[in-house]
Amino acid sequence: MRVPSTLFAFATLAAMSIPLAAQQPAPAPQHTHQPQSAAILGAARPGAAKSGAVKPEDTEVWEPVPKAVTSGVNNTAPPSDAIVLFDGKNLDEWVSAPDKNQDKGQDKTPAKWIVANGELTVNKNVGNIETKRTFRNYQLHIEWKVPENITGTGQARGNSGVFLASTGPGDAGYELQVLDSYDNLTYVNGQAGSIYKQGIPLVNPIRKPGEWQTYDVAWTAPIFNADGSLKTPAYVTVFFNGVLVQNHFELKGETLYRGQPFYKKFETAPIKLQAHGDKSEPISFRNIWVRELD
Repeated sequence: MRVPSTLFAFATLAAMSIPLAAQQPAPAPQHTHQPQSAAILGAARPGAAKSGAVKPEDTEVWEPVPKAVTSGVNNTAPPSDAIVLFDGKNLDEWVSAPDKNQDKGQDKTPAKWIVANGELTVNKNVGNIETKRTFRNYQLHIEWKVPENITGTGQARGNSGVFLASTGPGDAGYELQVLDSYDNLTYVNGQAGSIYKQGIPLVNPIRKPGEWQTYDVAWTAPIFNADGSLKTPAYVTVFFNGVLVQNHFELKGETLYRGQPFYKKFETAPIKLQAHGDKSEPISFRNIWVRELD
């Protein structure tokens, strides 16, 4: 008997539908445990969804709660968790730094720079000074002024430095350059705001001599392996008079007057201020404070 073509087509489609249906995957089981995102990120907000569709609450983190810090009365005043290194009164937080002919472990004498009228002025006859305390990672605020009657040219005009980690006698360490760079020509990796001989400042926002300058610094110290080899380099971010001049700059090692930079192992180090040997009039500092970030 001849089967009508329409009936044959219907029978064929019906037969094919059976194995196709058998190949369809079973519905995915409904999960009832806490979403992975919330478990990874920390304590979820109370009442956060624990099943079904992802909700905003699943990625909210509620602890640990950052500690409260009272900010200063302005952006240059020390916040409540800062260590004040110089407030215009004394040098209790400072000692004379060993010179290049001394051993770093040698006993240090009280700092002998000049404190007057709320300012700290370099005494070039007695050399560098450094903090009694040592630091690792920190935020630093420091203000400095080149005298209005400054003389000299190039590197011999208001020269000093903030050593973010003093790793030895003399000028050993990592230097943020201080200099009168107001209409004063010198090599650009040695002008104010530079990481000496390494990082050229992005711009030159310096004010004229006689006016106060401000550095705000975030310093991340290098990390070393047990054998003294470098694990991670040092990084520094610097705002100069409120303007970004070093943007998470990666240092190649210690800052050197001669030769190529290199790293040598240290754990913590003082902050050092330089009494440069040029013959120009000495510069002054004020309002120095630091916040440890370890």
